[in-house]
Amino acid sequence: MGIVVYQGYGLTETAPVVCAEHKGHSRLGSVGQHVEGVRVKIDKPDEEGIGEIITKSDSVMLGYYGDKEETDKVIKKGWLYTGDLGYLDKDGYLYITGRKKDVIVLKNGKNVFPEELELLLNKLPAVTESIVYGATQDDGDVNLHCKIVYNDKDVKELCEGKEGDELREFYWNLIKSQINKKMPTYKYIKNVIITT
Repeated sequence: MGIVVYQGYGLTETAPVVCAEHKGHSRLGSVGQHVEGVRVKIDKPDEEGIGEIITKSDSVMLGYYGDKEETDKVIKKGWLYTGDLGYLDKDGYLYITGRKKDVIVLKNGKNVFPEELELLLNKLPAVTESIVYGATQDDGDVNLHCKIVYNDKDVKELCEGKEGDELREFYWNLIKSQINKKMPTYKYIKNVIITT
């Protein structure tokens, strides 16, 4: 359409911009580099470099009005702990991977970010939305399950009238071949529920 779209990242608490893309400075999947006068770090990064995004600048709020307890949870030594998870590449481009409270922690200590898998699920044919969640097993481990919402009209054309278990099997085969096959085993989706 001839319209250039740039992404940015910010919060009300940062008034609001932390990072932004601009002409000649954008990367696929990134929200850009920090803007002038703003510092960005990743707190407690894991082996993939993913951790909580923290930021410090003159534009960070002083605190939540009348709520010192909540302020002390998010502002530590001048750094605002955003609750968002992400990583910085070698050139300082920020990539957001999810929210800290949404992370699924497996028994082996690995972290799974549901948004990563939901993005792939939403690209499957006739899928309108999806959710990935952790289901605790009898042994205490957590398996990844998903729920897919599909467009009924599009599915009828795509699947030639398949319904119920046949339709579930159609999506299950797509998940195994197009998503699980490309992921490390700890990120495998183990069950799917479908609905309109």
